[in-house]
Amino acid sequence: MTVSSFRALRAVERSKGYFVNEIHTLPIESLPEQEVLVQVHYSSLNYKDALAAHGHRGITKNFPHTPGIDAAGVVVESKTPEFSSGDEVIVTGYDLGMSTPGGFGEYIKVPGAWCVKKPPNHDLRYFMVLGTAGLTAGLSIDRLQAEVRPIDGEILVTGASGGVGSIALALLSKLGYHAVALTSKVDHSDILAKLGAFRIVDRTLIEGVPDRPLDKEIWAGIVDTVGGPVFSKALKSIQHGGAATTCGMVSGTELETSIFPFILRGIVLFGIDSVEIKRVRKRQIWEKFDDEWSLANLDSIIQEISLEELPSAIEKMYCGKMLGRVVLKHRR
Repeated sequence: MTVSSFRALRAVERSKGYFVNEIHTLPIESLPEQEVLVQVHYSSLNYKDALAAHGHRGITKNFPHTPGIDAAGVVVESKTPEFSSGDEVIVTGYDLGMSTPGGFGEYIKVPGAWCVKKPPNHDLRYFMVLGTAGLTAGLSIDRLQAEVRPIDGEILVTGASGGVGSIALALLSKLGYHAVALTSKVDHSDILAKLGAFRIVDRTLIEGVPDRPLDKEIWAGIVDTVGGPVFSKALKSIQHGGAATTCGMVSGTELETSIFPFILRGIVLFGIDSVEIKRVRKRQIWEKFDDEWSLANLDSIIQEISLEELPSAIEKMYCGKMLGRVVLKHRR
């Protein structure tokens, strides 16, 4: 297969600090010289992509730029024997969509070490419904399972209406946990209930809790996706021997706590990274989602869009108005 050009959504700086998102046709030679050329069938929209599309220099410093930290597609050419033309692969994390052109282009070129062969039971679209959000949720719950059993009590999921939170709710429910959805979007309680939320709590109820070193023991565990004051306060209410995972910072990067929850209640805290973890670990999580973690109840949180619809979805994500998962389907 000979490819000469492809379409991609590009973040372009029109004037200092002013960025627009446009669909460009690019020569295939514009992609970096890497081992594996992949025709991207699906990508997904993440908050990091929305930041990159708005010129956030912490994501990428080089513009014009093609965001998209997720991609799933078919190998067109490979310079490594590990992959052959026709292989279906998943690419997430590392430098994809940051300094390396990402999944918002119809083609990507990446190192072979970034690619994971798609497990056999589900299609490419399913793995982009999950994407980095699902991978992060899976890594979080895999950690939590080692410390907390379903009979131990409720698991609080912060940011429950977002990508990571919504998939975490569905997975916890499947595994038999009582997952409590903490959200500022209580008007979408019906969707959270369909995902498996045991009950739904308005975020303001935790935000209004007075600051104390320790609070009443409520949660057997926490899957935190937002960071900041909400997580800081919830952490103080974990039961003795409980555990928490944290992966996000949309509500803040500071953790305000004392040592008391750790030494008086013996809790553990796991930081979750889905970007630079070893490929074998990613493969383990994808294989679980393909088998014993297979999720069939995600339709209510999926919005499938085209490349032309992507700019408006980016704005909605950037403004915090997005619910669930946005899947980009490339024209083929």
